[in-house]
Amino acid sequence: MTAMFDLTGKVALVTGASRGIGEAVAKTLAANGAYVIVSSRKAEACEAVVAAIIAAGGKAEARACHIGEMAQIDALFADITATHGKLDILVNNAATNPHFGHITETDVSAFQKTVDVNIRGYFFMSSAGAKLMEKHGGGSIINVASVNGVVPGAMQGIYSITKAAVIAMTKSFAQECAPMGVRVNALLPGATDTKFASALFHNPVILERALTRIPMKRIAEPDEMAGTVLYLASNASSYTTGACINVDGGYLVS
Repeated sequence: MTAMFDLTGKVALVTGASRGIGEAVAKTLAANGAYVIVSSRKAEACEAVVAAIIAAGGKAEARACHIGEMAQIDALFADITATHGKLDILVNNAATNPHFGHITETDVSAFQKTVDVNIRGYFFMSSAGAKLMEKHGGGSIINVASVNGVVPGAMQGIYSITKAAVIAMTKSFAQECAPMGVRVNALLPGATDTKFASALFHNPVILERALTRIPMKRIAEPDEMAGTVLYLASNASSYTTGACINVDGGYLVS
């Protein structure tokens, strides 16, 4: 571990951390010294991640939070304040994508669920996180957006719209939270082999079509997203805010 990436003494909260990108990020932050609060809708789902972090010599705990529920966001931050007294790093990774189909066939329930989690959840998690960070000298917020926020994914209309909103949200929070000592940046993953995306990339036809657009001709592993988050969480990015970093095998430049 180099000093530039050393997170010793930092408290980090990672949402949607029971699997996929969130799990990889939680383990990476812990391996670099952070105390990681591993969060998802059900704490039990995070316990295996916590156990793996502890077995590797790290420090972590599991906390339940459905970021689509305002009361649960409030309860989580009340708990973090009471237990740790501070927060240094927030990774907004939890997301939902309940509708796969033509945009005009999106029903109200799927629309509202996607907006509540992917926009409202990120917004109020960031708001609460920034306020708590300011009390102890600042911190870093990393939003996991998507390349779909730049180039909408086929049959993923409302999801793509919410991810575009996350990109705009990142820039707005970065601008207004800089005086608070809080940096706000975004990771834009490309095609990644997660359970979240399995319906897409385990379909040979969809996979082949996707690979034609990716210069590196493969999809990513979740671990390949974690290094960028580590950079944005650490002092290595001390003069970086409002950045939206593509980690996509070249998809957005193809």
